[in-house]
Amino acid sequence: MDFQTTSAPSAALTRRRKAAMVVQMLIGDGGSLSLGQLPEALQETLADELGAIRLVDRETVSAVAEEFAAELEAIGLTAPGTRDGAVLALADYLSPALADRLRSQLSSVRNGDHWPTIAALDNERLLAIMQAESIEVCAVTLSKLPVSKAAEILSKTPGEHARRITYAMSLTAGISPDAVRRIGAALAQDYGRPRHLAFEKAPVQRLGAILNSTPTDTREDVLAGLGSKDPVFASDVRKAIFTFKDIAPRVKPTDIPNCIRSVDAEVLTTAIAAGLAGDDALVASAEFILSSVSQRMAGQLREDAEERGRIKKSDAEAAMAAVTKAIREMVDGGVITLIDPEEAGEEEA
Repeated sequence: MDFQTTSAPSAALTRRRKAAMVVQMLIGDGGSLSLGQLPEALQETLADELGAIRLVDRETVSAVAEEFAAELEAIGLTAPGTRDGAVLALADYLSPALADRLRSQLSSVRNGDHWPTIAALDNERLLAIMQAESIEVCAVTLSKLPVSKAAEILSKTPGEHARRITYAMSLTAGISPDAVRRIGAALAQDYGRPRHLAFEKAPVQRLGAILNSTPTDTREDVLAGLGSKDPVFASDVRKAIFTFKDIAPRVKPTDIPNCIRSVDAEVLTTAIAAGLAGDDALVASAEFILSSVSQRMAGQLREDAEERGRIKKSDAEAAMAAVTKAIREMVDGGVITLIDPEEAGEEEA
């Protein structure tokens, strides 16, 4: 049996041969390499070099491994290394128009493969594909995504629809490469371009934020007008609004102490006094705040509120708005989470 063992000083080996040896070492140790990202010409060269290696003595392997490790330690910066990689890395930081133009020039796109564009989409866009496209197209799309991303998208797809897509995946074995390419091109055309929106937040959130800061009479008048024209939109806006009346049903008792900590004592007392003198919803929120703090603090607040007497409407609204603003800031900062009124209703039912 003819065993040919490569036994040569590391310096005598070409860089391509050393690279092939390093790849073999990594593969042999169970490492995962993204060789598919290399140009096909380099992949072919690597295969040729690896095919030329049979047996290599331990001394040569050790020398190549040490040289490779030394080069890694000497690296202080890594960059994409290719124009395509640079485009993908910079796309989110470039002007939208330029990013679109550069994406259209990617070598993968020029070669007819649009799937990298689809795989780079955010989950919201991919879920839109799952909801809008045919079951067969969804199955192909899911098959072309990285495993971890596909699993995440599938977990967020409604149960029955997800089951139909997974069954359709079993029927994709005979689909032609050209069909897959055309599906990728069509999806890239429909979903691959980033949506350039004038506003970061949805209309409901924008209007809700505005009405949060308007006087009660104005807010109710606007909502009544919206209700007559678009009841669904008006209902969604009401859910986005958070006023003093919403404190009792939507804030957790344990969050109240942190929420009111930043509110001036005089302002808090005025808000409590106004709440206790208001309608049932205002009284409920005022009492909710008092029941969520220490007995000593609650007693002092109640006593100070009773001494206030009649409060001007403008002062009352300003004080209650200050309390709700403090709560909304805690929500926006991710410190607390409001209770969803619909979810709370379902639990009670």
